[in-house]
Amino acid sequence: MASSSSALSRLSNLRGHLHPSHSNKISPEVSEALSNGHAVVALESTIISHGMPYPKNLETAREVEAVVRENGAVPATIAILDGIPCVGLSMEELEKLANLGPKAQKTARRDIAHVVATGGNGATTVSATMFFASMVGIPLFVTGGIGGVHRHGEHTMDISSDLTELGRTPVAVISAGVKSILDVPRTLEYLETQGVCVAAYRTNEFPAFFSETSGCKVPCRIDTPEDCAQLIDANLKLELGTGILIAVPIPKEHAASGRLIESAIKRALEEARDKNIIGNAATPFLLARVNELTGGASLASNIALVKNNALVGAKISVALAQIKERENKGGVKTTL
Repeated sequence: MASSSSALSRLSNLRGHLHPSHSNKISPEVSEALSNGHAVVALESTIISHGMPYPKNLETAREVEAVVRENGAVPATIAILDGIPCVGLSMEELEKLANLGPKAQKTARRDIAHVVATGGNGATTVSATMFFASMVGIPLFVTGGIGGVHRHGEHTMDISSDLTELGRTPVAVISAGVKSILDVPRTLEYLETQGVCVAAYRTNEFPAFFSETSGCKVPCRIDTPEDCAQLIDANLKLELGTGILIAVPIPKEHAASGRLIESAIKRALEEARDKNIIGNAATPFLLARVNELTGGASLASNIALVKNNALVGAKISVALAQIKERENKGGVKTTL
């Protein structure tokens, strides 16, 4: 099968190029699923290290992986441990990362070579997770919210590498839009410049993480996992070379606290500005401070939306695998 042989080739490349003596760092479960053309969902690891405190981070990581499995796909949490990129973490490796917490380096694309070269531990952000997912042929990735253009970004030029990664790496990202601590309109404008297809799931409006709405319309609406899979499949076959952002609104029952959270965000932004907290330190500070100001409401909402994204992402991944299976049975040539 074309897709299976391509997946095996990518797996072999990652094993041999990065660390030939540690080929088991692509977990057997993920390796087997990719080799057989089964549904696989990539998961980032900064939510484990920097997103919430221990042991809540470990509990959430396990629950998110369980949601993916319950909906028919194989989870592939990605991180760098002792200098070795890992695609698919064991329970012991998840626990190690959770215990490390912020001691693990927050690793974007720019940091990968340094973390590997120094034998460090890196929790992958959206950009780094997309890179490794694409390298082994995982076409779909689930996260909470992506980074974007920070508020006042027209002056600071503080723009997340997540956006440029979406512009050059053909992986579909399932998220709850962008974090509402960011400048949503400018983020969408930047994605348009990068040529990234932005779609919203069962809505015409781009969600803003803790809120179902942002006031910004999307150019593309998709209403079923099958439609999402068709979109991803077309993007890959056309070899556009860009990712897709599929924005899934936070579940309604958790969106009610949106106003309280938005008020806390404004206060946290002022505090960050006063303390001159910028760059990749800004988001962890803001999320932690907002959680304090809302008495834990933002953390509960964060966990709920990640689980919901995992559910939707797993269903899309299954639908995408079914497309490939039909093509292979029918002898249709695919670029995957």
